Amino acid sequence: MSGLKKRNSNSSVDREEDKQVMERMLSPGSGGEKGDSCQDGEPGSDASKNPNGGGEEGEDGVVLKRTITMMNGVAIIVGTIIGSGIFVSPTGVVREAGSVGLSLIVWAVCGVFSTVGALCYAELGTTITKSGGDYAYILEVYGSLPAFLKLWIELLIIRPSSQYIVAYVFATYLLKPIFPVCPVPENGAKLLACLCILLLTFVNCYSVKAATRVQDFFAAAKLLALGLIIIIGFVKIGLGDTDGLLPENSFEGSNYEFGNIGLALYSGLFAYGGWNYLNFVTEEMIEPYKNLPRAIIISLPVVTIVYVLTNLAYFTTLSPAKMLNSEAVAVDFGNYYLGPMAWIIPVFVGLSCFGSVNGSLFTSSRLFFVGSREGHLPSLLSMIHPTLLTPLPSLIFTCAMTLLYAFSNDIFSVINFFSFFNWLCIAMAIIGMMWLRYKKPELERPIKVNILLPVSFVLACLFLIIVSFWKTPKECAIGFGIIATGVPVYLIGVWWKNKPKWMLHGIFSTTALCQKLMEVVP
Repeated sequence: MSGLKKRNSNSSVDREEDKQVMERMLSPGSGGEKGDSCQDGEPGSDASKNPNGGGEEGEDGVVLKRTITMMNGVAIIVGTIIGSGIFVSPTGVVREAGSVGLSLIVWAVCGVFSTVGALCYAELGTTITKSGGDYAYILEVYGSLPAFLKLWIELLIIRPSSQYIVAYVFATYLLKPIFPVCPVPENGAKLLACLCILLLTFVNCYSVKAATRVQDFFAAAKLLALGLIIIIGFVKIGLGDTDGLLPENSFEGSNYEFGNIGLALYSGLFAYGGWNYLNFVTEEMIEPYKNLPRAIIISLPVVTIVYVLTNLAYFTTLSPAKMLNSEAVAVDFGNYYLGPMAWIIPVFVGLSCFGSVNGSLFTSSRLFFVGSREGHLPSLLSMIHPTLLTPLPSLIFTCAMTLLYAFSNDIFSVINFFSFFNWLCIAMAIIGMMWLRYKKPELERPIKVNILLPVSFVLACLFLIIVSFWKTPKECAIGFGIIATGVPVYLIGVWWKNKPKWMLHGIFSTTALCQKLMEVVP
């Protein structure tokens, strides 16, 4: 609490306190050095042994409280996975698979694959009970530099760009009923997307409980929307006239080539993205040993069943050719059956995106919070508001990085450079899990999956990485180049310990000023 400035004290006392705080912040035991204890990559550090992984009380300073229940965890996973993709563009799988039957098999396989990965992450999350997900696990096993590069790309590109894209889709579909026969104005959609991000940042800053309630509500809303589509599909099947779904017809035009199957899996797995997001907030879960695996075991089968049945419902009305020519599959599907109530679908798509942005902001801020706590980002980002008990600086930072993408006109091309990166980091984390089993068998593991699951999952990840390099070598090479830009940043910001006094004083002064403005403490 010594980091909290006394606004009513006189200037000499204030200066003395500033000096003490500066010494504390720059001392070997400060937050900036915490990462060094883990930077050697030695598993079994205090965080991995401590089942509380943060708890509600700390020996020095304010910490985030445990407020996330099992159902909140389910809402975070379901609400983050189900975004705009299943409503707008489930066509990537159809394009590569070529038939109804093979497409449905790919969707089911992707669901099983994601469930296997999530079960492996349940073991990781209950063995290393730090928040931070992949970043925390890579730091624990591989050391400081690989973890920093993961954090660097997440911070610079992946998190802010994906959050802005989903917010933009939210804005577009919410405005679509106002512009039914013409395109939604780009500037109007951008403005509404920015307002969406600002509003959700305010909610997350105000209260963790408020943020989880928003997540719960919008997760339920998107399941309701998909449930409506599924019911219509089953009614259509019951009425007959769905010859294209018969086994003898459903596999016509299937494409079984190695590369096409790989790309179909890539498209399907992209729609399942977010299954590992609950691991980013492990320290804020109530009884994570119980609730983390339970939330995962509930969420992934639900999402898999909903995705497969939703696509089955689409195919009752739209042939693969019609689906490929559709700009928004769910909207076209709604136009067939809902008549004057067809506007419901665009609104539900918008609400689905709103919930996804909330879940992503919530987990992204915790990633940057943990990165700061480990000494990889400025210490300000690991500070907490003492009354609200939210990571205010990291939330504001996440918001600012996301809003910067409103000035970009070609976000998708940037994201394409990192098609391989996500699977590479996940594979590294799960290889690390197997390595921990061998090197640290004494660690407590409330969940221990069969060894065949992580082995098969890692092999599948390697397959996806190989396909990515084979099909898009140029984009992957550019992606590696952008990742490499993090190395000099790491050397200057983290590795270089003996910085000159003027630089340290400038860092401290800036941190103290922001700390006073936000009223946050270490």
